[in-house]
Amino acid sequence: MKLLNIAKIEQELGKKIQYYEEIESTHLYAKKIAKNKENDGTIIIAEMQTSGIGTKGRTWYTGKGKNIALTMIIHPKCNIKQLENLPVEIAKKIQKSIYDLYGYKLEIKEPNDLMLEGKKICGILTEIQTIQGKINYLLISFGFNVNEENFSDETKKIATSLKEKYHKDFEREEIIIKIIKELEK
Repeated sequence: MKLLNIAKIEQELGKKIQYYEEIESTHLYAKKIAKNKENDGTIIIAEMQTSGIGTKGRTWYTGKGKNIALTMIIHPKCNIKQLENLPVEIAKKIQKSIYDLYGYKLEIKEPNDLMLEGKKICGILTEIQTIQGKINYLLISFGFNVNEENFSDETKKIATSLKEKYHKDFEREEIIIKIIKELEK
């Protein structure tokens, strides 16, 4: 198991990252600290989540040292109307990142999933909190199956990873840096 080189990610992005080897959920933790404007731009990354949030009430599994579990806290200065279709726009940025890095074409399953040959490889979760019609904060979270090889009987029919498909290890730091840079454009 190879843990993330957070110093490399921080140096490339010029940002401080809150890093956890294990956390309940990067999204739930971000929600607790997002109200504080000082946390604008904070990126939370975990090697493993014990209660990652998936779709339809499922848990998003994050194998330790294998995948990406990440949440960004943003305090946008725009109205909520400008954030329509945000999950699809995020999916397009992730799709572009993987294509630019490796030439692999992921399909977007609207509104918030990325698929590889019909199996889920990445899930996106966005949450906007408003106060009197103004955006207080925006959370962008995603889980990306990178080097995962162990899928439960329930998930192996519906989920995959880059490693499972292409039979090699991928550098998670490279993927995180590329995706964050794309999202910031």
